[in-house]
Amino acid sequence: MGAGGADRSARRRGRLLLAGLLAVVGLILLLLGLTVARGTVAGIELVLALLLLVASYAIQRVARRETVYRDPGRR
Repeated sequence: MGAGGADRSARRRGRLLLAGLLAVVGLILLLLGLTVARGTVAGIELVLALLLLVASYAIQRVARRETVYRDPGRR
């Protein structure tokens, strides 16, 4: 693996780490919004949790797409 491959791999790992953190925070907010919070705060937490989960999914998808659709000559 060349310097470009190592850089790409590190970028992919970073994106997957960020996606994982967003997913964990989103799930915690979702749990709090459904169990503890009441009223407007619960609604805000649920919307924020859903946004974080969707962002996490999008980041994971980008990281996977870079791996699947990379140049076949570089494998």
